[in-house]
Amino acid sequence: MTIHREGYPTIAITAVFLSLLNYLLYKWIGADYTAIYYAVSLLMLLFWLFIVSFFRVPSRQPVRGDNIITSPCDGKVVAIETINDTEYFKDARIQLSVFMSPANVHLNTHPISGEVIYSKYHPGKYLVAWHPKSSTDNERHSVVIQNERISILVKQIAGALARRIVNYMQPGMKAEQGGELGFIKFGSRVDLLLPPGTEITVKLNEKVKAGLTVLAKY
Repeated sequence: MTIHREGYPTIAITAVFLSLLNYLLYKWIGADYTAIYYAVSLLMLLFWLFIVSFFRVPSRQPVRGDNIITSPCDGKVVAIETINDTEYFKDARIQLSVFMSPANVHLNTHPISGEVIYSKYHPGKYLVAWHPKSSTDNERHSVVIQNERISILVKQIAGALARRIVNYMQPGMKAEQGGELGFIKFGSRVDLLLPPGTEITVKLNEKVKAGLTVLAKY
């Protein structure tokens, strides 16, 4: 397991802030409240370790295949439904949504291999990620990946806690299934818009892992 590069500034700033707070706490309560000081210090340490865990990247060997769509993130499947896409395809699509909790790995990966033909950032609100309108109203970044057999839209969506979406892809870039697509700090959700007729291989509330779980076949 490694720490993602997006986490270095946050982890360092948090460490400095907690260290200063810990020093001020010691100077304030002195030696008369040693037990309280150690208890609070332990809570600070646990909080820092929790921040570190947000940016962990486990060592994995991604699953790859010419006819499979793998999960772009860790989390739980919260929606499988047919919607009318108004952003890119302008037609009916199967929307498969995966919710990422603060405890999940936050690295996002490519669900298929192909070429990036669309990449666009959309400013927006910060509704909770399970809100029905979060897919269209929240801050988000959409990427369309196309190969000789399929085109899919991957939508990174910010939530109430996630306030920064990182996306590394631009039109013309090559996407490798299981490779790094981006990062959402502190959770939220990722939507996939798939062509009608795509065979979904997961169920609602099923837990999935980025690059390992096969969400669908085509």
